[in-house]
Amino acid sequence: MIYFDVNATAPLCEAARTVWLAANAEHWANPSSPYASATRVRIYLNQAREHFSGLLGCSPELLVFNSGATEGNNSLFTYFRQIYPDKGRVAVSAVEHPCVLEAARYRFGERCDVVPVTSQGVLDLEVLEQKLRTGNYILVSVMAANNETGILQPWLEAMNLCREHGVPFHCDASQWVGKLPANRLGTCDFVTGCAHKFGGPKGVGFLKVAADYDGFKTLLGGEQEGGRRAGTEDYPGIAAMLAALKLRESQITPDFLKKATRARDAFQLSILERIPGVTVVGNSAPRLWNTLSLIMPTHENLRWVQLIDKRGFALSTGSACSTGKEGPSHVLAAMGLTPEAIRRVVRISGAWETKDSEWEALSDAFLSVNETLGKDRPLHY
Repeated sequence: MIYFDVNATAPLCEAARTVWLAANAEHWANPSSPYASATRVRIYLNQAREHFSGLLGCSPELLVFNSGATEGNNSLFTYFRQIYPDKGRVAVSAVEHPCVLEAARYRFGERCDVVPVTSQGVLDLEVLEQKLRTGNYILVSVMAANNETGILQPWLEAMNLCREHGVPFHCDASQWVGKLPANRLGTCDFVTGCAHKFGGPKGVGFLKVAADYDGFKTLLGGEQEGGRRAGTEDYPGIAAMLAALKLRESQITPDFLKKATRARDAFQLSILERIPGVTVVGNSAPRLWNTLSLIMPTHENLRWVQLIDKRGFALSTGSACSTGKEGPSHVLAAMGLTPEAIRRVVRISGAWETKDSEWEALSDAFLSVNETLGKDRPLHY
């Protein structure tokens, strides 16, 4: 199988696997215990925190290791609801991951405002600025890159607007980290991410907390993570996450980004030339080098995915976290796509190691499936 669903999860990279196995064999002790072997784990954990925070560009004491972005996002909105129980509003972009949108709506209800995006899927900064001028916001959340479309969001510009108006800013960077340089993310007040999106293990992630939020607490019952999150730290998982991020940061050189984008764009051009009627979602917007979403000209997306799977390729219909939910993608709907068009969208997300020949083979698979589907009754003409 050739894997084109990295935005859902990336396979464990060899660097992370090696570190994880070694740490589980030698440094498995509870870092909070008092004996020598546990103290060594505590030292290694602190070193990992320093190295990881250095890649993000923030102070080590502001970094909280957790189980992933879903936990980080939920804990952030829970915390703000606790300190602002009955006043102030939060704003989130219309294309946020469900673990941001649903957490914000659940905790704040009518006090949660959704900021629209353009038809190209990019946050409308003018609307955000208009909202901030009301002076009634306690938190703004804008993702760095969209998981379904790969479209890059103007998170730096949004952060600067929030700074001008004295509003804390949160960025879910799950799709950015490991695919683009992470060194400026630490300037955000709050940042969340997870290891398995860039080749680390599942069940490990991070939350960067603003320096002036000393009272931030998530899980209670222990003083781990500077008192911010109770629970025995998973040092092997954290060390493996760090190893994966170090590898990705070394890979995503300017030359690599150019070559990877060129391979993705060559595939895109090939599909547009070979299959009439295909549309690229957010084609004019900046996107992650590995991602594109296509509106196919006929038949529902699941049919395409199933037939391409039989030809040895794994790709997706959209967000893995939305699988099984009723209704169309909220991301694509926010961009103005009709429910009928959304049912024909497939998402392709390659890996750091994806070869040009694999993109070309995928194009051939799409052409083959298109010929097969041409014999069936299509969803749309």
